[in-house]
Amino acid sequence: MTDAAKAVVPPQNKQKRDTRAELISAAELCLYRGGYADLSTRRVAEIAGVPLSQIHYHFGSKERLFLALLDHLNEGLLKRQAETFAAPMPLWRRWERACDFLDDDLASGYVRILHEMIAASLSSPEIAKAVRRDLRGWFELLDGLAQEAERRFGGLGPFSAAEVTSLVSAAFLGSETMILLEIESPHVPVRQALRRFGETIRRMEEAASGS
Repeated sequence: MTDAAKAVVPPQNKQKRDTRAELISAAELCLYRGGYADLSTRRVAEIAGVPLSQIHYHFGSKERLFLALLDHLNEGLLKRQAETFAAPMPLWRRWERACDFLDDDLASGYVRILHEMIAASLSSPEIAKAVRRDLRGWFELLDGLAQEAERRFGGLGPFSAAEVTSLVSAAFLGSETMILLEIESPHVPVRQALRRFGETIRRMEEAASGS
């Protein structure tokens, strides 16, 4: 058994294994290493240290296993983001934290997993439905923040809160794509541009407060 497999399999004296959770962890490792196109349920089962039949028992199919993985990751990150956006801090600080989280999620492999699933969704209605559902959670969080900004600034120029949410969502998703494709460079400063927008928000907040 490989070192990766040993890392996933729990100690033998554990009284009750959580096979479903172990399979999700193994799927995360496989997806991060090779992407969705090269994914093998046999490899996932090997890393988890369980028979291949356990994937079908717990999930029914390869697609549903990876949808469960996406939901698992997304749930934790949405909770983290919601807690940050609800914190009593200036909007520009929350924007900075969102940029910090982008760096964290790139490093952890989540962003790659998300975009692997987005790519797979183009040929799978089931995956597309799940990806839309998970992304909708992020849109709702951003919309709440945009509505707060709208109230605080007395409007967002020619844009509605929903339009700002759409543009910000597109900016982050597009930035993730550019970073994953290694387009980011000194001439295409993707993350720097995102962070610079926080400075614009700070100036707007200071102007609104008269400071």
